[in-house]
Parts: sequence; C-alpha cells; structure tokens
Amino acid sequence: MRIIGLDIHRAFAEAVAWENGRLKRLGRVDMRRDLLEAFAAKLSLDDVVVIEATGNASSAAAVVAPHVKKVVIANPKQVRIIAYAKIKTDTIDATVLAQLYASGFLPEVWIPDEPTQALRRQVTRRNQIVRQRSRLKNVIQSILHSHLIPSCPHADLCGTKGRSWLSEQVVPQDERLAIDRHLREFDRLGEDLQVIERDLARSALADEGVKRLMTIPGVDMTVALAMKAAIGDVSRFDEPQKLVSYLGLNPSVRQSGPGPAYHGRITKQGRGHARGMLVEAAWAAARAPGPLRAFFLRVRARRGQHVAAVATARKLAVVIWHLLTKGESYAWARPSLHAKKLRDVELKAGSKAVRGQKGAAHAYNIKSHREEERRWVEQAEGAYARFVAGWNPRGPRKARTDAANEVRR
Repeated sequence: MRIIGLDIHRAFAEAVAWENGRLKRLGRVDMRRDLLEAFAAKLSLDDVVVIEATGNASSAAAVVAPHVKKVVIANPKQVRIIAYAKIKTDTIDATVLAQLYASGFLPEVWIPDEPTQALRRQVTRRNQIVRQRSRLKNVIQSILHSHLIPSCPHADLCGTKGRSWLSEQVVPQDERLAIDRHLREFDRLGEDLQVIERDLARSALADEGVKRLMTIPGVDMTVALAMKAAIGDVSRFDEPQKLVSYLGLNPSVRQSGPGPAYHGRITKQGRGHARGMLVEAAWAAARAPGPLRAFFLRVRARRGQHVAAVATARKLAVVIWHLLTKGESYAWARPSLHAKKLRDVELKAGSKAVRGQKGAAHAYNIKSHREEERRWVEQAEGAYARFVAGWNPRGPRKARTDAANEVRR
C-alpha cells in the first residue's frame, strides 16, 4: 500500500509518496478543482491519501476520494510534531503525515456526509450574521457612551421602542448619520437572517432527531440544529462520555507517577460553537422546572453558578446522546411547550398564521394547562433533589485521607 501525504495550502499542495519505507517527492499540485482531479486520476485505487484539516480539506477530499482507496484527514491540534518541528518545509510536513499514518499514530478527523456539511455551513452562516448584528449594537452603544448618554432603558436597542428612544437622544450630526447607517446595516442583516432561519426551520421539520431534541427544556430549534450539525451520525460515539469529550466538556486530567490525578478545567476541544450553544441551553434549562434545574442548583451550592452551567451543559450532552441513540423523547418534556416550539419553527419555515382556529399549540395558551404541566415536572425536580440529597461525590473524607497516606508511604 502506498501512502500519499498532501500538505495543503490555499493555492497549491505539496505531495509525497511513502512506500516500503522509501520517500518519493511528487511535486506541487495546483489546488484548482480540475488540476487536482487530474492529479488524483494518476493515483492508484490502492493508495491512501492523508491530508491535514484545513478550510478546503473537505472539498479536496471529495475530489480525491473517487480515485483512491481512502482519504484520511488529520487533526491538526494533535499532529504537534509538525507544528513544533525545528526544520519545517512543505515536503517535511507531507512526509510526517504519511509516516504517522503508516505507523498507525495519525489522529484522524471524521469526514461528514454532504447533508451534514451543508447543515454545518448554514449554522455557521447564521452564527456569523448574529455576531455581526451584535457588533453593530455594540458600536451604537459605544457612540452613546462617548457622549455621556446612559444605556437604553428598553430591552432591545434596535427594537421599536429602542429606536424611538434612540431618535430622541442628542448627538452630533456625524454621529447621527453613523447611527442611521448602522441601523440600516442591522436591518439588512436581519433580512438575511430571516432567509437562513427559514431554510434551517425547514430542515428541522424534516428531521425527527431535531424535533426530539426540542423536547428538552432550554433546547430550541437553533440549539438542536447546532448539535445535530456537530454530531452528525451519533452511532460513531459508543458511549455518552465520548460525545462529551468530542464537545470539549470533559475535565482535563493531570497525573504522573504514584501521585493522585488532578482534574482541572474542561478541555474545550471540538466544535466551540456547539459547546457554547449547550451552555446557553443550560442557563435556560436552569430557569425551567425539572430535574435539570435541581442538578444545576445542587452544583451551584458547592461550586458556583458558572461551574454549574458548564456541568449542566455536560449533562445535556449525555441526555442528547441517549435521545438520539435510543430514538426517544425527553422523559420530563412538557407537551404543550414542545408543541409551541414546533409551531414557532413552522412559522419560521413560512407557514401562514391562521387566526381564530385552535392549532396544535393552543394548549400552551391556557394558563391552567401550563400550570398543571409545571406542577408535574416540579414533582420530578423534587424527587431528584431528594434522591441525591445524601450523595457525597468525593467519598468519605477519612477514606480519601487514608488513601493519600498510603501513597506517601
């Protein structure tokens, strides 16, 4: 078997071949689609191509894959031998990739299928637009702050009431023009956001897994789609702890020699956007009645609210793995709330609002029905709190002290 190492750049790629312990330089390959495909056509169906994960790695893998046995994408954060090399060239980088795969030490990256890649791109586009809109709000706030104007008393500065308040503030003429320009850009981005959310809503309605995740309190369409895009095929995770590690929510561990293991902050590996969405969902779940809020309160009493939010996000990742693997809905879901979430998704997807008729989400508008569901999940919250009331997660103090003394001896 011949192993082809490709060190990819934006305009070209350096190619080497590793076969029977010998290295052969294949030269540079132009990264245009037609020229890359012409290079791949010269390879054998028994060859394995190894490339490093970059912005165009997925497209390059899609072009090369039909002409070879396998395409492997390496994790750049774990291939540290390249980053820390004293002598570093494109040929050496490609050679190291080929040698690591030949020796069985190459950390591979999962290559998602085309629907998952498309969903990831849409989720990323939405996130970029939201961040740009937040940046414009911050710019307007900085203009007001520079002229000693207090913060907007309304929740949304760019909403109807916020804009009415903003128009009454006295600022220089050039600053007023700048604010108007930022508001126009904010509105334009809002139109783009509406189009992207419409496409995402249609994808959510067609995916049973996404609708199943929305039964979890704190998880709406945006969080469910972000998790679905990050996870892809959940069957590649044998257990929930692997999904937790993939999202970077597992604690780091330091241990050497006979000493005890020390657990530190979370590793923050994997897709940061999905991890951030889970933390936001954890804050929302902490405000809703149910076992997740009881878990949040228990951790907050010992470690503080920020650690509790991250711990709840980790708990959400475990719940998500079970729901997707077993094909079940959340056990303590509130049916009327879930129906309202789905109706909001339908409206974003372009469905017309029908007034005067009772729809699937009508039960959520009845106060007595909502309170009945809240009492039901509050009972589950109380049951969880009573169940874990006597837990000591670190074990008896005497046992831990005796174990530490035994290690010192």
